[in-house]
Amino acid sequence: MTIKLLAIGKTDSSQLQELIEVYQKRLQHYINFEIELIPDLKKTKNLSEDQQKDKEGELILKRLASTDVLILFDEKGKQYTSVEFSNFLQKKMNSGIKQLVFLIGGPYGFSNEIYAKASGKISLSKMTFSHQMVRLFITEQIYRAYTILKNEPYHHH
Repeated sequence: MTIKLLAIGKTDSSQLQELIEVYQKRLQHYINFEIELIPDLKKTKNLSEDQQKDKEGELILKRLASTDVLILFDEKGKQYTSVEFSNFLQKKMNSGIKQLVFLIGGPYGFSNEIYAKASGKISLSKMTFSHQMVRLFITEQIYRAYTILKNEPYHHH
């Protein structure tokens, strides 16, 4: 199974990008993991929130294969402990899917088409974080999940 983290917009902070890359590199020992960034929309001033979500949705759908299993990071999603999240990943691997795609949306969330395509929603926290921080948190949690599954000591640090 491959895990892809799909996100809109680039990471402006070089420090955050360096940390993301640390966990991305560590993950290579466990699973094929990649991060794909969709460039921010240009000229959004004249677009309503719904129009912006629809345009972002079109860009997202173009990057998904029909066999991909899509999970949204959404404030209304299910919250997991790290151990529960590792079990979630194990179940996905056991189900034989080729690619699991985690999606971080734009500033206004997701279009109806994206919600319709998604197999589930996860919430990291009731708090709001910057999209760049969320990328780091997700990458770290995926790494943590694999150390839990392999019974390695990182989880308790």
